Amino acid sequence: MADDRAARFSGVREVPDRLSIDAERLAGFLATVIPGFAGPLRVRQFKGGQSNPTYLVEAADRTLVLRRKPPGTLLASAHAVDREARVMSALSAAGFPTPHVFAYCEDPEVIGTPFFVMEHVAGRIIWDPAIPGATPAERGALYRDMGDTLADLHRIAPSTIGLTTFGRSEGYVHRQITRWSRQYGVSATIEIPEMDRLMAFLPSVDWPDHPPAVVHGDYRIDNLIFAADTAKVRAVLDWELATLGDPVADFAYHAMSFVMPRRNAATGTLEGLDLAALGIPPLEEYVARYEARTGLAVAGMLDLYLAYNLFRFAAIIQGIVGRVRDGTATSETPYTIDSVIPLAEAGWERARRAGA
Repeated sequence: MADDRAARFSGVREVPDRLSIDAERLAGFLATVIPGFAGPLRVRQFKGGQSNPTYLVEAADRTLVLRRKPPGTLLASAHAVDREARVMSALSAAGFPTPHVFAYCEDPEVIGTPFFVMEHVAGRIIWDPAIPGATPAERGALYRDMGDTLADLHRIAPSTIGLTTFGRSEGYVHRQITRWSRQYGVSATIEIPEMDRLMAFLPSVDWPDHPPAVVHGDYRIDNLIFAADTAKVRAVLDWELATLGDPVADFAYHAMSFVMPRRNAATGTLEGLDLAALGIPPLEEYVARYEARTGLAVAGMLDLYLAYNLFRFAAIIQGIVGRVRDGTATSETPYTIDSVIPLAEAGWERARRAGA
């Protein structure tokens, strides 16, 4: 199914009328924020990206990427492109691999909704966590750099990059459970008993009070750009869910690819694969490397954090299903309610393993 995702989401397409951009107005704005910039522009939409429409903007002498808030009726706390621009700018200035942001614009007269413009980073996006076509040595190197990059993000003190006010520093997991329970309720299309059980159980957990870090919120292999010819992460993308929070929760979300239920066919998974033959480190080794690099304890509460993240991911996917229902989805989606149910079931199973 990851090959299907690559075919579905790789590349660009012509912009549908509902998401069209006035290229002349955009060129005029860009000329005011990028010295020497000149049109005309060719604007196409990236196929991937369900939440905030993302565009390839080509001028005569450069290529840029534009990410905007979608039009239409939206959930109040979603599609925060201003926060994306802020966190990316701060991290890029600190040397962390994110695209450089040229400008953020909230003037609706330019393209109709708030947006930001960033550099286009060349490289490869890997859609399948099993990394088909790579050698075992290449897979191992890619996983090491992917995990180390997330660990390095969590080692950055928010106060050192001007992000002290980027989010509340306490109660992150509890707030996330409340947020996604609420958004799941708004988006729900059928009753899923395991989601109800998780929403009842997860708030009762005494979550550790880890030092706050910048958390990405959706750190997956397909939200990274790797160098074309090495195992180096060149850019981390899709910062819409970033905030200050619990770094272990962020790592456990990333680690879901090791346990993602195979019945959730819309996403790639390592579940049931021979990791040793593939050259991919087992989850226990991956966790230990992150612990050594950050000094954080993960292993003892991993099942609880995985239960929380499977619930959270189920709620995110349900939100996409709800946008399809409401007519506000910004691109094609493979997700249906059949993608949500196995996530909820797997989350509840992890909660039971942890004592629920």
